[in-house]
Amino acid sequence: MTALDWPTPEGCRVVRTIDAHAQGEPLRIITAGFPQPAGNTVLERRRDARERLDAWRTALMWEPRGHADMYGCLVMPPVLDGSHFSVLFLHNDGFSTMCGHGIIAVSTVAAEAGLGDPEASSVELAIDTPAGLVRSTVEMREGRADRVRFRNVLSFAVELDQLVAVPGLGEVRFDLAFGGAYYAYVDAGAMELELTPRSASRLIDAGRRIKAALSADRTIEHPVDDDLGFLYGVIFTGPAASPGHHSRHVCVFADGEVDRSPTGTGVSGWLALLDARGQLAEGEEIRIESLIGSRFSGRIVGRDRIGGRPAITPEVGGRAYVTGRHEFLIDPDDPWRDGFSIR
Repeated sequence: MTALDWPTPEGCRVVRTIDAHAQGEPLRIITAGFPQPAGNTVLERRRDARERLDAWRTALMWEPRGHADMYGCLVMPPVLDGSHFSVLFLHNDGFSTMCGHGIIAVSTVAAEAGLGDPEASSVELAIDTPAGLVRSTVEMREGRADRVRFRNVLSFAVELDQLVAVPGLGEVRFDLAFGGAYYAYVDAGAMELELTPRSASRLIDAGRRIKAALSADRTIEHPVDDDLGFLYGVIFTGPAASPGHHSRHVCVFADGEVDRSPTGTGVSGWLALLDARGQLAEGEEIRIESLIGSRFSGRIVGRDRIGGRPAITPEVGGRAYVTGRHEFLIDPDDPWRDGFSIR
């Protein structure tokens, strides 16, 4: 018997995906079978998905089809004139507002699937996200995607050197910045935390505690859209392990999810913090390491203002690789059809 001999049971919902990873962080790109959220903007579609389609998210992100650190992307029709498509990112705790590793991975798949000229040296894509328009450039080599660079939404520093009382941890010093989502940046050394895989459980515990304390301590407001005003994660920072790299970051986000990549939106916020401190010149490229030693590049390519606040246009770069194509079945008779999570 082969897989082709096995018949799809009548009544099962079929969802097709292309799975990939960007510098180690997974992205399950949903290409068919997932209901399309309603709305004229991506934020409206995000609201609709949260209200009506959450069981679809958990079915594909949680066990038994996914895992606690799974990440996904629903490809949808574009919103803005000139955009190629829109995306809605999903994870173990909901739908995010922007995702850098997701842009790198979905751009890779789109370019290799023929969106643009695969014979050209590069493919330019315009992608609508909940946080705004993002533009990516996919460098091509013999019809395959090589490096991807994307220009993110305007990013900005919010607070520097602030303190928050965290139960079990005491006073924690942090910076707050927006890079498509809001992150609190915490020095790992001050917390006596190692930025290595063996410290993952301690990082998750500390990240959850800090996020909960900060969320209870203050209201985070985005200068343009209320839907973007919430703390998405905590990024622990420390020295790079490899010579020539700027620093190492570990992001704990959503419900204790750990990013295997350096976190593209987190790199964007980090660039804004370095800019606010006068520690990075416009156009100067730095490299940020992840928990597993993978890296993203980052540089400031422009300056602007948002809501009266100084902001930068960050450019982040990295690579992605396809890991498989999947056809998932959701059996209505399965008591765990909507998935379950064990953390």
